[in-house]
Amino acid sequence: MRTEKKLILRRSDIQRRVKELGQRIGRDYSGKELLAVGVLNGAFVFMADLVRAIDLDLVIDFVRVASYGRNAEAGDLRFTKDVELDVRDRHLLIVDDIADTGRTLTRLRDIFSERHAASVRICALIDKPERREVDLPLDYVGFEVKEGFLVGYGLDYAEHHRQYPEVYQLEM
Repeated sequence: MRTEKKLILRRSDIQRRVKELGQRIGRDYSGKELLAVGVLNGAFVFMADLVRAIDLDLVIDFVRVASYGRNAEAGDLRFTKDVELDVRDRHLLIVDDIADTGRTLTRLRDIFSERHAASVRICALIDKPERREVDLPLDYVGFEVKEGFLVGYGLDYAEHHRQYPEVYQLEM
C-alpha cells in the first residue's frame, strides 16, 4: 500500500508528551489503584508507553469494540473483546489513540459507569474536536490535531501504517 505521508508529530514530541501525561495521571490517582483499559487495536502503542510513564500500582486490560452498521448510533456498540477484570469499585482510565466523533468513547464511559466503576476518565493521544458529534469531555489529551487522516504510532488506515514511531497525515 503506497501513499504519500506528511509528518505531523515527531517521535521526540510524542515521547515528551506521553511522559507529561503519565506524570499527571500518577499525581491524579496517587494512593489509588488504577485500571487502565486500552481500546484495541489503535491504543496499543500509546498504552504501552503511557503505562510505563505512570508511577503507580496499576493493572491493565483491553477492549475491542465495533459499531453495528455504517450509520450506527452511540448505543449501537458491541464488544468483540470485553474487559476480563471486574471494573466494580475500580478507578478506570480508558486509553485510546484518537477521539474524533466521540461516540465510541462516550458509550464506553457510560458502560463502565453502569458497571459501577468508582470513576471513569478518558485519555486520548489525539483529539480532533472539529469531528465531534457528541459532547465528550476528555480528561487527558496528548495533542489536538485538526487536519487530515492520521497514521502511525498505532493509528491506521485499513489496518496498515500502525508501526511508524511518529504520526503522519496520509496524502491520498
